[in-house]
Amino acid sequence: MLQVSALFVYPIKSTRGRALRQATVEPCGLAGDRRWMLVNAGGTAVTQREAPRLALVEALPEPDGLRVVIPGRDPCFVPRPPREAARVTVRIWGDRVPAAPAPGDVHAAFSAFLGRPVRLVHLPGDVVRPVDPAYAVGADRVSFADGFPLLLASEASLAELNRRLPDPLPMDRFRPNLVVAGGRPFEEDTWKKIRAGEVTFHVVKPCARCVVTTIDQQTGLRGKEPLRTLATFRRREGKVLFGQNLIPEGPGVVRVGDRVEVLHRAG
Repeated sequence: MLQVSALFVYPIKSTRGRALRQATVEPCGLAGDRRWMLVNAGGTAVTQREAPRLALVEALPEPDGLRVVIPGRDPCFVPRPPREAARVTVRIWGDRVPAAPAPGDVHAAFSAFLGRPVRLVHLPGDVVRPVDPAYAVGADRVSFADGFPLLLASEASLAELNRRLPDPLPMDRFRPNLVVAGGRPFEEDTWKKIRAGEVTFHVVKPCARCVVTTIDQQTGLRGKEPLRTLATFRRREGKVLFGQNLIPEGPGVVRVGDRVEVLHRAG
């Protein structure tokens, strides 16, 4: 039987993941997932690709904002900007998105930690960032995630990868939202529609992996695996694949332990 074995959100894009026992699914992903992001002086997203130390930062959601824990500094509370707050245009991949800068001195704290000028911004609830129309099912939207509302990963697929690695790696290298236990390695490649808990998801695209998977999420240090080994058996059209991108059909709640049902398979 397939079931949900873990759920994760990343309140600030590219910072440490936070495990949940249950999560509310919203149109643009799990509630509280990647609604905040760091940008450089030019307004472009800053991620672990160029700032691997972000893996050491924790962001803990609170009712009116975030409590941010940056190593070497006292935790600080960052209030969510009000609806009427001024907005700036930020860039994430090819998208230009209106965002509200966080108030307070958190910008200076992040800049000092990363050794470069950055600002923390919030995605207002009324801003719609569309999913790539080549893969959208309807009028789908995404937060500050790379391209899709959720990412699914399989424990069986990770076990197969670890069988080939000199040293096994944890699931956090792949920064998924929804982890599935059971089934066969890479069986998720054949899924087109699934149901987990109260929510039906379209499985729309394999996830092409980048250098972030080579960063130890506990230390912020970079290595060569798992990309080197993944490339030997998971390379397709020049991209190295692990995990599947999901688009929810509607809102609902997903819990750890929920059954996952495959509603439709490719072919």
